[in-house]
Amino acid sequence: MHTRGFKIFLVLIVLVCAALLKFRTSNQKALLPADTLPDEFVVVLGVAQDAGYPQIGCTGECCDVYWKGKEAKKLVTCLALVDRPAQKYWLIEATPDITTQLKNLQPLLPVKTDYSPDGIFITHAHIGHYSGLLQFGREAMGANAIPVFALPRMDSFLRDNGPWSQLVQLKNIALKEMKEDSTVSLTPNLRITPWKVPHRDEFSETAGFVISSGTKKILFIPDIDKWEKWERDIKELVNEFSVVLIDGTFYKNGELPGRDMTEVPHPFVEETARLMAGLPDTVRAKIHFIHFNHTNPLIRKTAKEKDQVRAAGFNVAEEGMIFKL
Repeated sequence: MHTRGFKIFLVLIVLVCAALLKFRTSNQKALLPADTLPDEFVVVLGVAQDAGYPQIGCTGECCDVYWKGKEAKKLVTCLALVDRPAQKYWLIEATPDITTQLKNLQPLLPVKTDYSPDGIFITHAHIGHYSGLLQFGREAMGANAIPVFALPRMDSFLRDNGPWSQLVQLKNIALKEMKEDSTVSLTPNLRITPWKVPHRDEFSETAGFVISSGTKKILFIPDIDKWEKWERDIKELVNEFSVVLIDGTFYKNGELPGRDMTEVPHPFVEETARLMAGLPDTVRAKIHFIHFNHTNPLIRKTAKEKDQVRAAGFNVAEEGMIFKL
C-alpha cells in the first residue's frame, strides 16, 4: 500500500472508531452525580425480555440494526433498590446480565462494595429472572450467604434442583421464603411485599413486587398473562402508586410472525394503553412499560410507536432511570 493510501486508511479507521465510541457512550443513560442522588431510590438496570437484546437466533430487522451498529444492546429487566444512608442495596431479579448490571450500579452506591447485594428478590422461574444467581457460585464469585427472597414454589425450585441447590448447599445464597401479601421489612423505612400474579407457572408461581418507603410506593410487574385474569384491578391500583413499572413485553398482537401468541400471553402495550386511556394525565404518567421483547419497537432508541406511547401520556422505561422513594 502506498504511503498516502495507508495514511488515508489510518484516518478512516480513527474516524470509524470515534463514531463507534460516540454511539456507545450516547446510548448509555447518564447517571446522576453521586452527591445529587436521593437517599433512597429505585434504579432501572435493564429493560429487555428474558433473552435480552439482541436475541439469540434472531435474523430479523429488529436485531439486524444492532449488528449494523444502529442500536445499542439492552440488558435484561432488573431493578436495584438503594438505601444510601444505610449503605445497603437489593436487586430485584438476577438476570443473565447480572455481571454488567452490578458493575453499572457501583457509581450509585455510597461506598465501594464487594459486589454482594444485601438481598435479591426473584419474581419467578423464567430464565431472565433467576439464572444470574449462578454467578454467585464457586465457579464465579463464590459469594457468602446472599439472602434470596422468593415465594414458596420458587423457593422449593431453587432448593431442590441443581445447579441452584448447590448454591444453597455451599451457602453462596441463603433462601428466604416469602408469603404472598406478607411484607418484608428491609430497613425502618423500606419494605417489599410480593403479590401473586397469573403467568405461565411451569416451575414456580409468579410474583409482582410492591416497593414501599414512608410516603411512596412503586409497583413492579414485569410478567403477567392478561390483566383481566388477575384478581386485582390494575386500573384502580395505579392510583395508589407513585410509579408503576409493568409488563410491556409485546407491543401488539401479531408481533411474532408464524407463532401463536396465546402460547406466550402478555397484555399487549396497545391493550394496556386502551385500558388506561380514560385515566387523568397525572395518573397515566405514572405508568412505565418495561420487559420488552426484541421484536417490540419500544426497545429501540427511536420508533414511531415510542412517540405514540408517550403522546398518549405513558412512559417507556430506560436503563439508568432513577425513581426517588
